[in-house]
Amino acid sequence: MERNVMIEEISDGKLYSPDDIVKAEANGCRGCSFCCENMCDTIVLDPYDIYSLSKGLDKDFTVLMLEEYIEIGLHDLLSMPHIKDRGTGCGFLTEAKRCSVHSFRPGICRLFPLGRYYHDDTFSYILQTHECKVEERNEVKVRDWLETEELERYEEYVLKWHGFVRNLTNFMKEPAEPGVKRNIHILFLKKFYEDPYDLNKEFYPQIYERMKQWQEMA
Repeated sequence: MERNVMIEEISDGKLYSPDDIVKAEANGCRGCSFCCENMCDTIVLDPYDIYSLSKGLDKDFTVLMLEEYIEIGLHDLLSMPHIKDRGTGCGFLTEAKRCSVHSFRPGICRLFPLGRYYHDDTFSYILQTHECKVEERNEVKVRDWLETEELERYEEYVLKWHGFVRNLTNFMKEPAEPGVKRNIHILFLKKFYEDPYDLNKEFYPQIYERMKQWQEMA
C-alpha cells in the first residue's frame, strides 16, 4: 500500500540495505502488542502472504475468510485482503499477546517497524519513527530482522508485484466503460488470491505464471 508522504515525515530519513544495521529490535515486543491490536487494516496481504498462511495453517483463502482471519478492502484502488480486526485486534494474536503465526507471518508484519521506499526501479528499507510504541530498541542487521528465506529472491518478487499493482492502479484511475473496473476487481481477487496455490510447489514460478497470464488477457 503506497503512501504519498515525504520520507522525512515517517522515518529517520535514511535508506537501508539488507546488510545495514538499524535500531528496530524491540526486545521481542514483550509486554507490547499495540501494532497487532490497532493496525489490522493496514496489514495488506500480497499473494505470497496468502501462500505462506495457507501452507502454515493448512487453511486456504476461503477458509481464512470464513474464519474471519482476513477480510477484503480497497487498497491502491484494488480489492485486496488485509488482516481482520476482531475487536481485540488480529485473530492470530494469542491470549498471551503473542503472534501464533510468527514463523510465517505476513510481509508487513515481518518488516515492522521498517517499511519499503520505492525509487529508481528498486526499493530500500526505511525505519518508521512514529508507529512502534517501544522507545528503547536494539540494533540489528536488516537481513536478520526480516528472517526471510532466500531474501534476494523474495525482494525480486516484491519489486515485480509492486510494479504490477502500480500499473493496475494507474489503469483504475483512468476512465473506462461501465462494468470494466468491477470486473477487474473480481478477476484480480480471483486470479491472485482466491484460486488456490499448489502448496507442494514453489510459490515464485506460480505467481509469475499468473502475472504472465494476466498480461496476456489485457
